[in-house]
Amino acid sequence: MYSVNEQIRDREVRVIGSDGEMIGVMSSFDALRLAEEADLDLVKISPNAVPPVCKIMDYSKFKYEQAKRDKENRRNQTVVEIKEIRLSMTIDVGDIAVKTKQCLKFLEAGNKVKVTIRMKGRENSRAYQCIQVMQDFFEGLGGKAVQDKKPTAEGRNIIMMLSPVKN
Repeated sequence: MYSVNEQIRDREVRVIGSDGEMIGVMSSFDALRLAEEADLDLVKISPNAVPPVCKIMDYSKFKYEQAKRDKENRRNQTVVEIKEIRLSMTIDVGDIAVKTKQCLKFLEAGNKVKVTIRMKGRENSRAYQCIQVMQDFFEGLGGKAVQDKKPTAEGRNIIMMLSPVKN
């Protein structure tokens, strides 16, 4: 990850002091000597720069703070799940209300919702009716969702993807 002290093999390095002030370009041997005099470590923080940038710092403290930041970032990230709701072409008004309520619950939790209709037998010839059921379902959500993917036929299924509205 980071080269430290004797691992730095570059001929010249740009050195930043422990207080954040630029010291200048010098040989890696001289930079290591400066770090040892300050009882700190020489850490290569930007290996792709020309010359590479090294900083004089306490490496163990730096690693600890880095781990702390990573842990905080992992705690703050949210995992978006994809929930699925299945409808049918001949769904009744009461059933659509129940499915709408469930969909709203998923969306308020911050999840994406995949709405599907599986066509059976002769329903395949009336895919336009399934798409109309999907549009009615979407309108019943009252603007609390955004269509990521409009209702489209994929084989025997009609699929629509919804995601919550950003505030």
